[in-house]
Amino acid sequence: QVQLVESGGGLVQAGDSLRLSCAASGRTFNYNPMGWFRQAPGKEREFVATINWNGAITYYTDSVKGRFTISRDNAKNTVYLQMDSLKPEDTAVYYCAATRTGAPSTNRYDYIYWGQGTQVTVSS
Repeated sequence: QVQLVESGGGLVQAGDSLRLSCAASGRTFNYNPMGWFRQAPGKEREFVATINWNGAITYYTDSVKGRFTISRDNAKNTVYLQMDSLKPEDTAVYYCAATRTGAPSTNRYDYIYWGQGTQVTVSS
């Protein structure tokens, strides 16, 4: 059974940092682009960051550029999202996902495996 399990969320203050992890099991995703999305209450799930299979290509939504960093460790079948200088507007449930395509994607419909999400709350 394929599983993506996120961890590392929590309650922090504005300006703090968090590192989210996404551990995959059931199959290897070493050749799949991976991504992070987030969903705030009452809003649609939105793209945050994506990374290609070897980490050479990354894309970010504009609101997190310069603050968030996506990375992966294929030996551990794990993807990370380092979040620095957190803002209250970053508050959301963060989801890890794996694509079915060969290229990193900002489109949620290109992702076929999803984790259960981890809550990130940033207080002002």
